[in-house]
Amino acid sequence: MAHAPQLKIPATYMRGGTSKGVFFKLDDLPGAARQPGEARDRLLLRVIGSPDPYEKQIDGMGGATSSTSKTVILSKSESPEHDVDYLFGQVAIDKPFVDWSGNCGNLSAAVGPFAITHGLVDPERIPENGVVEVRIWQVNIQKTIISRVPVTNGEVQETGDFELDGVTFPAAEIPVAFMDPADGEGAIFPTGNLVDDLEVPGVGTLKATLINAGIPTVFINAADIGYAGTELQEAINGDSKALSMFETIRAHGAVRMGLIKHPDEAASRQHTPKVAFVAPPAGYTASSGKTIDACDIDLLVRALSMGKLHHAMMGTAAVAIAAAAAIKGTLVNEAAGGGERDAVTFGHPSGSLRVGAQASLVDGRLQIDKAVMSRSARVLMEGSVRVPRDTLNQ
Repeated sequence: MAHAPQLKIPATYMRGGTSKGVFFKLDDLPGAARQPGEARDRLLLRVIGSPDPYEKQIDGMGGATSSTSKTVILSKSESPEHDVDYLFGQVAIDKPFVDWSGNCGNLSAAVGPFAITHGLVDPERIPENGVVEVRIWQVNIQKTIISRVPVTNGEVQETGDFELDGVTFPAAEIPVAFMDPADGEGAIFPTGNLVDDLEVPGVGTLKATLINAGIPTVFINAADIGYAGTELQEAINGDSKALSMFETIRAHGAVRMGLIKHPDEAASRQHTPKVAFVAPPAGYTASSGKTIDACDIDLLVRALSMGKLHHAMMGTAAVAIAAAAAIKGTLVNEAAGGGERDAVTFGHPSGSLRVGAQASLVDGRLQIDKAVMSRSARVLMEGSVRVPRDTLNQ
């Protein structure tokens, strides 16, 4: 029996923030995968190694966590206001599913460096030494991201002394600004309320801030569900009852936000919304062993991604935190002590992160003008990925 050789597809494996994923140029994909649809999804699933009933992604590039089961497709933007179009696919680990419903804020930091290196930015805009402002169109959520990428001797500078909790080694700092990050036409709060009473069967009625900024997020108070806000991954991810509770909260929050019509639909929308719990500042020991003092942070935040407590903080959720903190009366703002705020430092399982946001009132309506945070990124490996040739035809 004859066996066809594998397809060889140019790709780059990159870390961005506290995530990593496989990056492709749209034009490098096989013809059938250059358009949205089943062929593209099958290709990306096979590249990452999903679906894997063992939940290890051994036969692919994924790392068996929500932070490492990611794909990015980039192309030169057709818009004169942007350099590059950025499409993000969150690949399920144990299911044959790619979620295109949201952005990855962490990998957003790697988009600029990739775009510069792969000719997606006009060479005339790249100095010999300095900073390139890369204008990114985020296709999933139809928003603009501005990334400031350092360049040395005409090439992207990847090394540096910027430290990011959740990433072991220092690298060059890349400030990333998410412009008008609210989902839709300024609909920051889809219910119209800063705080809602969210009825969750089997849990009770919880106070919740439901916000669309960066990524749709359901914020609840840690104390209301029996947590302190200082928990690390092992305290929750090994507790099936807790994970089931969080998924129920997420599903009912999604319904309340208008993202789905019935809680059962949440299973097919794993990437969004996120669910997070907040608490006032308290000291704790991060997963690295680093001591986080209460006096060094404004609040505590723990967030779940793809059904598990995240090891640090998703970049898009950090945008949601910044946006909610900037608006008086939200649960995030109250956990941080209330009042006017244009930036907060929050504690997460791996350490702490400072994020900022600018809120304004336009025609009687709240809006977030932009949210800003610093990340780092670097190439881990470049070359080609290989998949069985029949992947696109199954």
